[in-house]
Amino acid sequence: MSLYRIFDVAGSGMSAQTVRLNTTASNMANAESVSNSVNQTYRARHPVFAAFLDKAKDAVAAEVQVRGIVESPGPVRMEYRPDHPQANPKGYIFLPNVNPVEELADMISASRTYQDNVEVLNTSKELMSRTLELGR
Repeated sequence: MSLYRIFDVAGSGMSAQTVRLNTTASNMANAESVSNSVNQTYRARHPVFAAFLDKAKDAVAAEVQVRGIVESPGPVRMEYRPDHPQANPKGYIFLPNVNPVEELADMISASRTYQDNVEVLNTSKELMSRTLELGR
């Protein structure tokens, strides 16, 4: 495996975790949004990752790909609040199926994974620099 492939692998991991952080931020931002119907209610979104092994380049290094972003199939929350301006004719409002505690845990995990990939890049850069110094 080429030493430069390390940068591709770690970079793809950082890119994937950025998507994960963005979707988590979107979920947190919409956690308390209200609608008057089930179909218009925001649903939690989560990225789908897949390992990509490019056999033409190298059979050892796998990169991370974001295959897409899917909506959570869980039910939305329904509350009886007839005094709310968004209430439907029966007095119900609908809230997203976002769990803030799970989203916070996911955000911490994504942030730490991103930091790990940065550390891989920094360590690889340092090792390459020391290797070049051996020739002096």
